[in-house]
Amino acid sequence: MHEWFIFNEFDQASKAAADFIAEKVELAISQNNNCHVVLPGGNTPKKCLRYLADKPIAWQKVHWYLGDERCYPSGHADRNDAMLEENIWSYLPETNIHRIQAEAGAENAASLYAEEIKNIHGFDIVFLGMGEDGHTASLFPGNKALKDNRVVVPVFNSPKAPTERVSLSIKTLQQAKCRVVLSAGLGKAEIIFRVKKGESLPINQIGDINWFVDKEAVSYL
Repeated sequence: MHEWFIFNEFDQASKAAADFIAEKVELAISQNNNCHVVLPGGNTPKKCLRYLADKPIAWQKVHWYLGDERCYPSGHADRNDAMLEENIWSYLPETNIHRIQAEAGAENAASLYAEEIKNIHGFDIVFLGMGEDGHTASLFPGNKALKDNRVVVPVFNSPKAPTERVSLSIKTLQQAKCRVVLSAGLGKAEIIFRVKKGESLPINQIGDINWFVDKEAVSYL
């Protein structure tokens, strides 16, 4: 079952999502002495990530991963790891970052990342975004990557630039212990309405989600 947390303003949703993720991180550290967290790209999570970076957490025990990466050269401004470096990693005293080597090409990078994460049997927290078409990570409606059961999948013919990407698979996202999506604005209202109806969208195929949204995003409801 999806859990919905609705707030008047996007800033409130961002803070609440950061608080929720921080609690889950601390719980994982208390149980396992470490925590494995998957982070999204895009613009929506930026505020939340800044709030998260301010939390007094034993960051040296947290390992960071990407839900997906765009096949641009290393250091390219439009890569997801560039956004994450700017909005969270650069604020932390210590970081354990596991980047996707997307500059190697989608197929090679997917194989390399699968090897990188082979010993993780269920990420503690997967923080994801959602597009207006219901995609999450780089798993787009109708794309062949949706039916690829490997741990990490190459993505070709993406409807959004660049056309080649690398993504954690539906199977890997399903195995996570906790999934979080932050979404906001009127632009997401129609797709959230479709999510609530139970359409077979990529975002609805990954399992139970803790949703943090503002009122505009659920205005069609």
